[in-house]
Amino acid sequence: MHFVLRRLGFYLLAFWVSVTLNFLLPRFMPGDPVSRMFARSQSRMTPDQITQLQQLFGLDDRPLWQQYLDYLGNVFTGEMGVSISRFPTPVVEVIAGQIGWTLLLGGTALLIAVVVGNLLGILAAWRRGGFLDSMLPPVLVFVGSFPYFWLAMGALYLFGVSLGWFPLRHAFSAGTSPAWTGEFASDVALHLVLPAVTIVVVSIGGWMLAMRNTMIATNAEDYIVMAEAKGLRPGRIMLRYAARNAMLPAVTSFGMSLGFVVGGALLTEVVFAYPGVGYQLLAAVQGLDYPLMQGIFLTITAAVLIVNFLVDLVYVRLDPRVRVS
Repeated sequence: MHFVLRRLGFYLLAFWVSVTLNFLLPRFMPGDPVSRMFARSQSRMTPDQITQLQQLFGLDDRPLWQQYLDYLGNVFTGEMGVSISRFPTPVVEVIAGQIGWTLLLGGTALLIAVVVGNLLGILAAWRRGGFLDSMLPPVLVFVGSFPYFWLAMGALYLFGVSLGWFPLRHAFSAGTSPAWTGEFASDVALHLVLPAVTIVVVSIGGWMLAMRNTMIATNAEDYIVMAEAKGLRPGRIMLRYAARNAMLPAVTSFGMSLGFVVGGALLTEVVFAYPGVGYQLLAAVQGLDYPLMQGIFLTITAAVLIVNFLVDLVYVRLDPRVRVS
């Protein structure tokens, strides 16, 4: 409990720092959203409208500390303001409408890459020097060296344009209404294949190499030698003794990756016009939509901190040394 409370305090402090930076940075940048809206309206806004918009976006003449306290209160009540690029839609509604697609794409790709990559790493290290250990790592490292967007564009051209096997854009077919039906689920899955496979192909090599190197170090431990001397089955030694301990660094990496899933694979979402948070973030940056940018950054930060705190709880369960220390 002491370990858990200490980690919780650390994450709360990190969240407070991120919230403070999220409040200060847009206010220290030159210009403001209201001035941009005034320029786009070609000076048709009245002074009263400008004052109301400044109050709406928290950019009025109140002291900075008072704006900061109001901002903290809004954050903890889930009020992130109004989006400029999609005015007058609230930021919370914009993010809520996009984050599900990002979790679907990033979560599916991450889960496949972690499971397959770690299994390949375990097998490669257990049969060190074999075909799997000799041939697969160089190939995966070579493929993983390509940027996301390059593979995404290549896959889009080959399998989408030339062969016509998969759709070219969006998360479901145009004119289709989202519904909890098998037909809509199959349509979403078909649109998910190309962007998810692109992310998996690029990232699976890193998971395999990390697990392979950890397994090789674990196989040299005394308890592995003792298990072999006791005559235990090789499969049991590999999974129950070696892989279980080698998985500890992978759990930490998985937690970090799972938190950053909320940020979305920005370039992949842009190439496939996938309606995720990453694609929405690019649109917010291009439109200087400060409230939406703040909301997305805060969502990403909160996701990373929450997931890493949950990983710390899992780590306490998996590694008795943490509880002892």
